[in-house]
Amino acid sequence: MKKRTYFKPKKKYRVKKFPLLLVFILGIYLTYQYLDNNIKKIDQKELVEILLSNKKETNIVKSITSTSLPNKKNMLEKIMNKSYQNKIIKEEKQKQVIKEVSENPIIYIYNSHQTEEYTPSTFVEYSINPTVQMNNYVLEEVFEKNNYKTITEERNIKQVLNEHNWNYAYSYDASRVFLEDVKNKYPSLKYFIDVHRDSLKKEKTTVTINDKNYAKILFLIGLENPNYQKNQAFTERINQKLNEKYPNLSKGILQKQGEGVNGVYNQDFSPYTILVEIGGPENTIDEVLNTSLAFSECFLEVIREDEL
Repeated sequence: MKKRTYFKPKKKYRVKKFPLLLVFILGIYLTYQYLDNNIKKIDQKELVEILLSNKKETNIVKSITSTSLPNKKNMLEKIMNKSYQNKIIKEEKQKQVIKEVSENPIIYIYNSHQTEEYTPSTFVEYSINPTVQMNNYVLEEVFEKNNYKTITEERNIKQVLNEHNWNYAYSYDASRVFLEDVKNKYPSLKYFIDVHRDSLKKEKTTVTINDKNYAKILFLIGLENPNYQKNQAFTERINQKLNEKYPNLSKGILQKQGEGVNGVYNQDFSPYTILVEIGGPENTIDEVLNTSLAFSECFLEVIREDEL
């Protein structure tokens, strides 16, 4: 009796499965490389301009995330083209921009801790590596559109630290160098905003208001500033506006002093110097953007009251 031979599909399946897996992995890798090589050309300021210009029409970050891989290329090319067009417009208006900055700016935005980052969640964010400086550009855009001349600090804090042989703990001393320099150049400056990021988990730094997610805000006051009451009074007015318009967005005002903390935070520089923490390391670009817009709205309302 002849011995039956059975077909064994498993071996052939395994032989085919391995190259298919390699093709799949290679496809993902090449897609990522394309996105990374193209998107990394957009800096944080350009991304903010794109987000703000598209905010009324669509959520661009969610659109990119939810779009199928074959369609991502077209969408990202549109973003790159718009970014390039914005860059050309800026270069053409460079002289005008310089003139505007010299015309009595009153708001200065900076970051004593420039490298505080938000966790990337899309190809765009992985390429841009968003930091607290993203907030600066949102605030600047809103303030300028409301005719409040604003300067956003773009010099590198690390360079100042290196020049003075200071470690990270001297970051407020380094930003003080910028504060004094910019005030000498522009005596009209009145309001100084030091933007930071908290270090807590997302459940502690996120809130939903009217079906929209926001990165929570925390204000910090240094009690070792001899005149901290004036800084606190100004901060309390902004905090109150936030509580009225965006309940639970603000975590309040944290007072700090004593060993192991700075205790002043350059708030002795001016009674209108504030330190605000926006979100935490796990907050998304959209959440941070929403909060920056909310903060800028309340901040403007407070300083307009001073003009009355």
